[in-house]
Amino acid sequence: MIPQFDLYKEKWSVQSDDVIKPGLTAIQEALKLVGNPEQELQVVHIAGTNGKGSTLTFIEAIAKEHGLRVGKFMSPCILDVHDQIQVASMPITSAEMDFVFEQMQQGGLSGKLTDFELLTVAAFLHFVNSRVDVALIETGMGGLLDSTNVVTPIVSIIPSIALEHTKFLGNTIASIAHHKAGIMKQNRPVIIGEMSKEAKAVIYEQAHMKKASVLELGDQFYIESTTAGEMYTNDENGLTLTIVKRKMKGPHQAHNMALAITAFFEVATALNIPVILQSVTAGVQRATVLGRYEDVLPYVILDGAHNPASAEKLVATIREDLPEESITFVVGILADKDVEAVLRQLEQVSDCFYFVDIDNPRAMPAEELLQLSNAKEKYILQNSITFIKEQSRMQNRTIVSGSLYLLAEIRSALLSDDL
Repeated sequence: MIPQFDLYKEKWSVQSDDVIKPGLTAIQEALKLVGNPEQELQVVHIAGTNGKGSTLTFIEAIAKEHGLRVGKFMSPCILDVHDQIQVASMPITSAEMDFVFEQMQQGGLSGKLTDFELLTVAAFLHFVNSRVDVALIETGMGGLLDSTNVVTPIVSIIPSIALEHTKFLGNTIASIAHHKAGIMKQNRPVIIGEMSKEAKAVIYEQAHMKKASVLELGDQFYIESTTAGEMYTNDENGLTLTIVKRKMKGPHQAHNMALAITAFFEVATALNIPVILQSVTAGVQRATVLGRYEDVLPYVILDGAHNPASAEKLVATIREDLPEESITFVVGILADKDVEAVLRQLEQVSDCFYFVDIDNPRAMPAEELLQLSNAKEKYILQNSITFIKEQSRMQNRTIVSGSLYLLAEIRSALLSDDL
């Protein structure tokens, strides 16, 4: 379910299925009916288990500093469907969504697609209507059979690979890597982050078949901490760049930043624009993303650590940023995640957990989360908003984590209240 998406479907009598149907045939046929907008776009395509949204946000910030008009398609939403489709960092408006729905209605798309496929078409249409210079496209799930995989990108990016969505992608790293590698296109470069040998073997095999050059973090480009800041080095162009400070905290964000800088060189080449180093550093220093170690109230942080890999990164960030502080967690997670592994990670930095129910049919009940927790202090929380505001007032460091759906609920409620 995509919040507020049904309002437009009902208004314009455009039907779609609230199910997952991996495959490209349906969306390819639908895109033909609306003039193949995806073929008019300059695209950066990104797949991976973690780091997708942050990497795209870094690229967006760098591109904006270079004066480019940027479109961005992400999932899932933080607040509602509008923030999944953005141009110039502004969510699509109701009027703009009405316009693309009118285009899709006139194209005869009703009943032909799933919700996410329909939303993907809407994003492509909006980016063409808005005349973006570059479109940053994040896969919904996997890559090979994801509805976004109809584009021919300037460059593909795979920040990380770990077990996820095993029902659809397979239960081995190799099978999941195969799906992620599916976004690579013939003779187009791919940029990859740190990952296991098993995952890299699949990536390189697919890249060889598609004659796609591989730019790997730690091989063709590097990021390392120095006394002056973080130093980015790129052997391909002989560049060395020092980043003094990032708003997006955590050692993993340094890696995402390096991927983004490398990707922007490919974008600049494709668009035939010069890379301004001052604009690169300004962009990565200012970049922020909702729900990624986000300060939403004093002493309250939102972070969507919903799988073991992202939980591990959150723990590393806490140890770096809050080494002496006592942490209280407010947690809600979807039942199809590796819940126990996530909890074991978070329990390394806190012994106090409050579990909440999420308004989502896939959510694990708070009572079950409580039973799985090994924390010394663990409770079920009924009124999370009141509790979080009181924690902020009392200056008790609180981190809300788990599902992005939980973050959307809490963030919306906190920001709409008179605090």
